[in-house]
Amino acid sequence: MLRKWARRVLLLLVGLAVIGGILYAAGLRIIQYGGGGIQLAFTKSVDQRAVEIEKHREAQRAQAPMPAPAPSAPEAAASSASPPPLESRSPALRRASTYWTGFRGPERDGHYRQQPVRPDWGPALAPLWKQPVGGGYASFVVADGRAFTIEQRGRREVAAAYDLATGRELWTTAWNALFQENGDGPRATPAWHDGRLYVLGATGEFRALDGASGRTLWRTDILADAGAGNLDFGMAASPLVVDDTVVVLPGGANGRSIVAYDGESGRRVWGALDDGGSYSSPTLATLAGVRQILTFTATRLVGLSPENGQLLWELPWSTANQASQPLVAGRDRVFVSAGSGEDAVMLQLTAGADGRLSPRELWRTTRMNNNFSSSVLHDGYIYGLDGSILACIDASNGELKWKGGRYGAGQVILASGHLLVLTEQGELAVVRADPTAHQEITRVPAIEGKTWNHPAMSDGILLIRNTAEMAAFDLERGTSGR
Repeated sequence: MLRKWARRVLLLLVGLAVIGGILYAAGLRIIQYGGGGIQLAFTKSVDQRAVEIEKHREAQRAQAPMPAPAPSAPEAAASSASPPPLESRSPALRRASTYWTGFRGPERDGHYRQQPVRPDWGPALAPLWKQPVGGGYASFVVADGRAFTIEQRGRREVAAAYDLATGRELWTTAWNALFQENGDGPRATPAWHDGRLYVLGATGEFRALDGASGRTLWRTDILADAGAGNLDFGMAASPLVVDDTVVVLPGGANGRSIVAYDGESGRRVWGALDDGGSYSSPTLATLAGVRQILTFTATRLVGLSPENGQLLWELPWSTANQASQPLVAGRDRVFVSAGSGEDAVMLQLTAGADGRLSPRELWRTTRMNNNFSSSVLHDGYIYGLDGSILACIDASNGELKWKGGRYGAGQVILASGHLLVLTEQGELAVVRADPTAHQEITRVPAIEGKTWNHPAMSDGILLIRNTAEMAAFDLERGTSGR
């Protein structure tokens, strides 16, 4: 009897294994979401998706030729003493600025300040364009009417430039690399400066590209150069342009935790600290009157001299999978909310007689727990995702003002006094940045699939993407713009 039951159980297990193998071969995978939830879904392999993207781009190239590129602002001014009214200009002509050239915007604070946008577009909002994109969690930067990102196509990482107004692919530059951990592909948002695009792949390939053509100007492997091993989830910190250098976080020992390369030649200019790396991106700030690079390592929050990497101050801060950005909250204040289950802290920096800076904790709260999203500051209040729920706290004391609405592990930017929330499910929501109450104005579907990528915005155009789709929305007009 026992043998008979054992045989039945064995046959059942074999049958389940066979069925599981068939489903796995068909693309069934476990998809992990930011709040710890999981979902079974059929997905396509990186090679299948690469084939689909190439077919789409071939069809795109077969269409009518691209219009002539829009002139830059000085060229446009020189060519016409009386330019036509804004609404009569073509989308390409009126969108050629160099505004959103770094991760989370020009100040890396998630705040879009270039021009007013309409928050009342409601369900009628349609994309300017929507199309497939390669894998990865990077965002966009925008300059000269072009949107740049880095993505996974098959077994190669690909830096790509797209026409902002139409989504047409303008150029690509690729190299062999495939990083697969909690999703395929590169994670670090590029940086643009003075005609150059700086791109960092998930395995440490770092390149300076010509923004007009995609031609490689120089390259290095930052992990090999620093003698460092990769992080569990790959290189994710966006390069930071500081003066004539570009700063990255390889996390190496012997003064190679944070490294600055010459932006023109790729020569290493300086290295600093011996810490392991983090997934959080460095930012440039002036705090307590001192200009500095503000960044996390694996074990602390630090301020470094942009000239030579000298340590100016530090605060021990060790959390698993550090990814959120420190938020500059005043002339001498930094808000820190990073790591699941950790308190959030407001710091004040003061300068001593010897010129060194010292951080002092002003307040601490459990009511704003950014995971791998980052908060924004508006009129004395901090807005961000506390886990998966949007919250508002008073920047002066950490008091919770409200908490409401579920957005998953989404991302938040601020524009025209409103929060633009890209949810983990690929929806686009608008919430008033008002400390009195959570007021969601609208929420519309935007792109399909799990969405962890940060939004980007320039010249009134909101750019979003995830590991499968990318889209652009005209929030200046609040319509499709067609």
